[in-house]
Amino acid sequence: MADLLHEITIKASPERVYEAIVNQQHLRRWWTPDSQAEPKADSVAVFGFFNHTVVFRMRIDELVAGRRVAWSCLGDRAEWGGTKLSFEVAPVADGATRLRFTHAGWIKTSGDFAPANTTWGALMVRLKDYVEGRNPGPFFTGRAD
Repeated sequence: MADLLHEITIKASPERVYEAIVNQQHLRRWWTPDSQAEPKADSVAVFGFFNHTVVFRMRIDELVAGRRVAWSCLGDRAEWGGTKLSFEVAPVADGATRLRFTHAGWIKTSGDFAPANTTWGALMVRLKDYVEGRNPGPFFTGRAD
C-alpha cells in the first residue's frame, strides 16, 4: 500500500482551517462548486467535477473540531476505492496552523496515484490561499447546485 502526504503551514487558526475543510460553502470556494457536504460523522460528502461527469463520494468517518477530519473513499473510481483521507490540523508558532494531509491505502503507484498527488498538492496551496484571505476561487469549476 502507498500513501500520499502533504504538509503546509497556513497563517490562520486551526478552527478556520478546519471549517474550510468541513463546511460545504467553504469547500465550494476553494475545491469544487459541485460539493455537497454536511459536517456530520457517518454522512456522505459528494464532490462533482467536470460538470458532474466525475463524482467522488466520501464517507465522513471522524470529525474532531479544530483538529482532525477523516474520510473513506467509497470507490467511485476503482483505484480510489477503500482509500482513506485525513486532514490533521495543529497550531504552530505565531498563530499559524500546520495542515498534514494524507491519502492512504493506494494499492498501486501507477494509474491515478501520481495525478492525484499532483492535484492534492495544488489543492493544499488553494486551501491555504483561501483561508489566508486571497480567495483564489475553486480549483475545479463546473456546476454548483
